[in-house]
Amino acid sequence: MKNVSLSLLMAAAMSCSALAATPGEALKKPTVVLVHGAFADGSAWNKVIPLLEAKGLDVIAVQDPLTTLSDDVATTRRALARVKGPIVLVGHSYGGAVITEAGANNDNVKALVYVAAFAPSVGETVSDLNKNYPVASGFNHIEADDGGYLKLTREGVAKHLAQDVSADQAALMYATQKPTNGAIFGEKITDAAWEKKPSWYIVSLQDHMLNTDLQKAMAKKIHANVTTLDASHAPHISQPDAVANVILDAVNTLK
Repeated sequence: MKNVSLSLLMAAAMSCSALAATPGEALKKPTVVLVHGAFADGSAWNKVIPLLEAKGLDVIAVQDPLTTLSDDVATTRRALARVKGPIVLVGHSYGGAVITEAGANNDNVKALVYVAAFAPSVGETVSDLNKNYPVASGFNHIEADDGGYLKLTREGVAKHLAQDVSADQAALMYATQKPTNGAIFGEKITDAAWEKKPSWYIVSLQDHMLNTDLQKAMAKKIHANVTTLDASHAPHISQPDAVANVILDAVNTLK
């Protein structure tokens, strides 16, 4: 009986030890924070989020106001401040400028993922990055209101922002797009997170909104791990599995 009792006690102790280790292990898993681009909101990540959560990751999709770069950075920083533990910070399009600034001077941000995104240097604006490259065809389909807020036309969404998604998906993107203050593209970055943190970059080869050669140049500048997709400017919607895999690659390097 003594031997049986001892065996049971040892088994119970090992079980308790395993249970005690579980929360600690969970805390070590990075949280993925997703930042949308212009003409969109956090729902743009709806196809990627379930793929990341299926791997046991916590995910936050930031809802930036698209009013000023400083407002968007502040909103993103508030989201980052809620996370306890390591973070993989992801930005699409203009969201790349936001994560470049917001991810700096935050020790929890361990990696950056740029999805067909702008990666400015200190003192640069999004407009500066575009100066030396042909104007993307999608910019011919942007309308401005009297307050300087921009929206893509229905054709702009369907044929230039996301020409590789279904007609129903494109219609949804058009209907839910968030007006973007055009002034955000002229605001300078004051700190660049990619200077000190490892980066990943997804280049979209069929991009009508952000010149592909510019994407490649920015990826090279920030010394990113590069993945090239035959996709539109919205690979997170047209090829969510591929985008999720790149994010998971960044996550796995932190383990």
